[in-house]
Amino acid sequence: MPDEKAPPSAPTNSADDNAKPRSRFRPMQIIRNLILIYVTYCVIVFFAQRWLIFPDWIAPEPSADEKYDATTTVLTRDIDGGKVVAWFVPAAGASAENPKPLVIFLHGNAEIIDTQEDRIAGYRALGCSVLIPEYRGYGRSAGQPSQQALVDDAEYFLDIALKRPDVDPNRLVIHGRSMGGGIAAQLAARHNPRVLILGSTFTSMRTLGSRKALVPSFLIRHPMDTESVLHNLDVPLLIFHGSKDDIIDVSYGRELNAIAKHSRLVELDCSHNDFPGDEDDRYWNEIRGFLEENGVLPRVFPRQP
Repeated sequence: MPDEKAPPSAPTNSADDNAKPRSRFRPMQIIRNLILIYVTYCVIVFFAQRWLIFPDWIAPEPSADEKYDATTTVLTRDIDGGKVVAWFVPAAGASAENPKPLVIFLHGNAEIIDTQEDRIAGYRALGCSVLIPEYRGYGRSAGQPSQQALVDDAEYFLDIALKRPDVDPNRLVIHGRSMGGGIAAQLAARHNPRVLILGSTFTSMRTLGSRKALVPSFLIRHPMDTESVLHNLDVPLLIFHGSKDDIIDVSYGRELNAIAKHSRLVELDCSHNDFPGDEDDRYWNEIRGFLEENGVLPRVFPRQP
């Protein structure tokens, strides 16, 4: 009998078999690559956050004028590498016999004191003197900005202003806008003001960074923890926020209002960079009423609806 043929053996090195081991490891390689990309991103954010949080490189150049007006006193603080500058602009009629309330205003992170004419003029129209520090590295100020440095500078200038005979130290208003609100809150924790005003401000830079930039909060070296301050601060607080804010969402203002002990939230029909938009009259009417209610200003004028 002829020998029976052995059945053909199954191929041992087909293209499909070769592909299977490789496909089994491809998802892990993708995950590893994604993790590497994310870690690299976090490292970049960690080392670049000074320029992201304090973008002095996009702030406008200061004007040629040294002062806001002829009545302005230019205050300076010597630091390594130069000086930090602040403007003290007195209210009309301020004197030792008639001391006026003091407002210290902390501006946003891409602004300078020269662009705050509306804030200065608005508060002076209410009868308040205005102190407005320039941040390190911004405008006419030397140095490198940081949370610690900006709060220390603000406190330094505030101590000088509160000793002036034409300033009533018992009627101190601390007002911060955007990132300046984070600085204002830290200053309020050191100098218990008569009132605090925050505009377009976050709960903390760490929370903002983790939500918007998707980085772990512990990587943020300038936390500006407004939330923690408000948990313990027992002063009247007025919060402004644009209902269409596309940079610091209005939800942050609502969170701050829920946290604070004595606060009122006013939502204006505007975004972040056009704040207060077309509601400038309402904005100043709210401020005036708030200051009158809390004894910073006398109740002279009736509030407009």
